[in-house]
Amino acid sequence: MKDNLTWWRGGVIYQIYPRSFMDTNGDGIGDLRGIISRLDYVASLGVEGIWLSPFFTSPMLDFGYDVSDYRGVDPMFGTLEDFKTLLHRAHALGLKIIIDQVVSHSSDEHPWFKESRQNRHNDKVDWYVWADPKPDGTPPNNWLSIFGGPAWTFDSRRRQYYLHNFLTSQPDLNFHNPEVRGAQLDNMRFWLELGVDGFRLDTVNFYFHDAELRDNPPVAAHESKTLGAPDSNPYTWQRHQYDISRPENIGFLQELRALMNEFPGTTTVGEIGDDNPLERMAEYMAGGDKLHMAYTFDLLNAPNSAAYIREVIRRFERIAGDAWPCWALSNHDVVRSASRWGVDQDPFAYPKVALSMLFSLRGSVCLYQGEELGLPESDVPFEHIQDPYGKVLWPEFKGRDGSRTPMPWNDIEHGGFSQVGPWLPTDPRHLALAISRQQQDTGSVLNAVRRMLRFRAAHPALVDGDIHLLDVGEQLLGFVRQGQDERLLCIFNLTGEHQSTQLSMNLGNQLENHDFTIERQGNELRLPPYQACFFNLD
Repeated sequence: MKDNLTWWRGGVIYQIYPRSFMDTNGDGIGDLRGIISRLDYVASLGVEGIWLSPFFTSPMLDFGYDVSDYRGVDPMFGTLEDFKTLLHRAHALGLKIIIDQVVSHSSDEHPWFKESRQNRHNDKVDWYVWADPKPDGTPPNNWLSIFGGPAWTFDSRRRQYYLHNFLTSQPDLNFHNPEVRGAQLDNMRFWLELGVDGFRLDTVNFYFHDAELRDNPPVAAHESKTLGAPDSNPYTWQRHQYDISRPENIGFLQELRALMNEFPGTTTVGEIGDDNPLERMAEYMAGGDKLHMAYTFDLLNAPNSAAYIREVIRRFERIAGDAWPCWALSNHDVVRSASRWGVDQDPFAYPKVALSMLFSLRGSVCLYQGEELGLPESDVPFEHIQDPYGKVLWPEFKGRDGSRTPMPWNDIEHGGFSQVGPWLPTDPRHLALAISRQQQDTGSVLNAVRRMLRFRAAHPALVDGDIHLLDVGEQLLGFVRQGQDERLLCIFNLTGEHQSTQLSMNLGNQLENHDFTIERQGNELRLPPYQACFFNLD
């Protein structure tokens, strides 16, 4: 069994997007006290921990991913004392707390950047990535911002360009400078000493850039695009060889792991957006001296077939070594899985089988708020769009607001999230899926998720066992999870059609699972649409 030091290994972590979870002060924006008021609900799901998206002091141009004070709580969300109360209450409920760390870049309102941009002769002169223009005044190279346009903005005071992989108001810190690395490690130490249980590391492969500022090559016609950005974004047209995922990053991750080792039982999970994401994931966890976990966008993009998922698992297992993945189907940056993967599928049955599959993979799991309700993506009208990413690429890409609308706690106005109009409109379809309704329905997605997580916790092989893929036909996904004297057969039908498979192994007892039904004749299994089955193997 896992001990308290390895709670994260095979743990299920519930992601809370604070702006949209629960508003208690009547401003239409969620806050820390709102999260505190709903911790009993989170604990009732059966998860091990919570990941809190940013709540730090920020001008909120990218909704907290532009930090102006790494140790401060933005008044929009409350106070540092509120956070301490949240931490204490969560721990009393047996919930761990990991928080976002956005250390690759800051807000342009951070005191470090304000000083750095003043001139070329100050104490923070090289804390950010500055470069001279080309002789014709154009940017130093061809690097692009994920949010559109060049990754460089000219500053008239220094008569230089500064690098920003995201908004112009999010300048990139210069991790080649050891003082920068030390300052960010000190900021993380601050939160560890307060008692947090770990960090979700935003854009963990973006910390370093090529010191020579070489141009990125284009993506060849035959090459795939795997970064997780939409094809309508020119950012995907480059092969990101020099602006991200530089070899120097390994050394910093080792420095970070050394810090984490001073606080036993803490963990890290890194977000990796890369041209070769699974390979990068394996590299960043190899040897046990860097990240504890990482996730990529392989299950956060559009393909949803059994064949695709099977290939993701196969590739990761082939290259993983001792790496430990953290899988997710949804988060605050992508279209909700009930719409992205479940489009044209049964809206109630599909989320159950998809999440059952997720909870059965080898690795840890991130479950995004509302995913346990089967919430579809919200269609936010342009006039209500808040996300700067969506404003730039509209209408081909509508941004990330559709996954960030308020949690529907009940079926009254605004879903019980707030007493006033929320910062993003409540989707009327979500009211029918409100927690208050699903609590009373034993067949709801919510109660199915609770049963699935109890099922997972009761079977050690599902928590941290090995995985071995099986050939169960093109339309089914099947594998064996094995560990701690337990071997489980897991098969999933993610389609709306009946599927059958003939197995050559000896099947033991089918494990009881009230959410799925199958037909069995000897070793032949027939799975109706959106069904899963689990067997003990002799």
